[in-house]
Amino acid sequence: MSLTNQLKNQHLMWRAGFGPAVEQLSDLPKYTPKQFYKALVKASEKKPDYIDVADDYLKGLVMGFEEAGRQQKKELDADERKKVQQKNREGVRNLNMYWMHEMVNTASQLREKMAFFWHGHFACRNLNVFYQQGLLDVIRRNALGNFGTMLKEVSKSAAMLNFLNNQQNRKDHPNENFAREVMELFTLGRGNYSENDVKEAARAFTGWGANIKGEFQFRRFQHDFGSKTVLGRTGSFDGGEVLDILLEEKQTAKYITQKIYKFFVNEKADTDKINWLADRFYKNEYDISKLLEDIFTSDWFYDEQNIGAQIKSPVELLVGIQRMLPMKLENEEALMLLQRVLGQLLFYPPNVAGWPGGKNWIDSSSLMMRMRIPKLINDVDEMNVKAKDDDDTMMGMKDGNVLLKGTKKPGEQQSGGYAGMRRQQIDANVDWRPYVKHYESVPRENLADTISKILLQTKSRVSMDIIKQFSDQTGRENFIKTATLQIMSTPEYQLC
Repeated sequence: MSLTNQLKNQHLMWRAGFGPAVEQLSDLPKYTPKQFYKALVKASEKKPDYIDVADDYLKGLVMGFEEAGRQQKKELDADERKKVQQKNREGVRNLNMYWMHEMVNTASQLREKMAFFWHGHFACRNLNVFYQQGLLDVIRRNALGNFGTMLKEVSKSAAMLNFLNNQQNRKDHPNENFAREVMELFTLGRGNYSENDVKEAARAFTGWGANIKGEFQFRRFQHDFGSKTVLGRTGSFDGGEVLDILLEEKQTAKYITQKIYKFFVNEKADTDKINWLADRFYKNEYDISKLLEDIFTSDWFYDEQNIGAQIKSPVELLVGIQRMLPMKLENEEALMLLQRVLGQLLFYPPNVAGWPGGKNWIDSSSLMMRMRIPKLINDVDEMNVKAKDDDDTMMGMKDGNVLLKGTKKPGEQQSGGYAGMRRQQIDANVDWRPYVKHYESVPRENLADTISKILLQTKSRVSMDIIKQFSDQTGRENFIKTATLQIMSTPEYQLC
């Protein structure tokens, strides 16, 4: 059975973006996937703006350190250190919300989705907001560019150098952590290098560090200028030359391609397709845009076995709902609590390997929580949720059980506060007008089926009779709204 352009383009938007936006619904059936992809590429051509959410207090502090010398940092008293830590936590929290807002609203869907992939690939936890801003800028600017260029910029970023302990990597006392992860997680993949390769590469990265502003610094007196042998090549290599050696290995192209295939196409790897893509990726000198074009304009990307085959990550789920149902959130920080409860808080990967993804997103409790989100956003719905008691991912907000509430009723008192307080209101004002208008020409008896085909990528096992039974039948608009929320609350909506 041939698939419609609408289904193919919905598939493309979920994989090459964060799902279709309501204003795109009328275009989905009109254009071929190749035309739609061309438009996505064009919309992502502009260089992204640098996201700066750092507090003025922190900026002033950094300027003061710069003027007086780094030794002044030791003069901060306990209260000042605590304030700096809190300001950094707030900064990373604001960075999270700003980037998620960009994912929802930007026309540059392809760039932000690819940056989201690299955010997991170059996973980094760091509570310095300047460092995190810098790393995010690197992956957003290079998301669709050259992988080698991005690898080198990431490797020189203050966030990654600090996270992987390369600030402690000195001549005569090499720290192998950075070199190991560059090989295992960023380029070759586990099992494609020796322990001696790690030791020798670590020597090449000695002296790589960053200053308090987050600028790369090469400390030559801490660098080992001696001869090293890495992957069979010998020379007095520095870190940049080791990265070039890793890029010369075809295994790097294969490792990156396989990871991209699993993320964007199907968790079940197709070896023949991956080898073909990797060979072209290598010959195209790691041009990311050309690799994505090979994937998203191929016929096999739109095979039925690839459609509705992926479990949405928590971020994809939350962003996708907001793109389909435009809303103003009075309490955006509640979305961070939902990220944390569902297991994917931006800028807080579980470890250096990033989020495992796939079936790891779903267990009995997280599935039930996922299915409640549409009603939490729209209704006066509430529940107690118990998030993992991890101070890193709670950003200092130790609170145990949290009560999540949906939109308040007219006249109801709104509780104050923000994510981390016990009473938690999402307070989302959904603008239903463009969504309801899209269905104005659909006969009433076809509404449930039409809505289902737009929202679900699976061959639906949702009974339309059940959807109708639990939807508000008192009027056409009420039915569209409630049927939409019912369908979004199904297990099938978790797939894309």
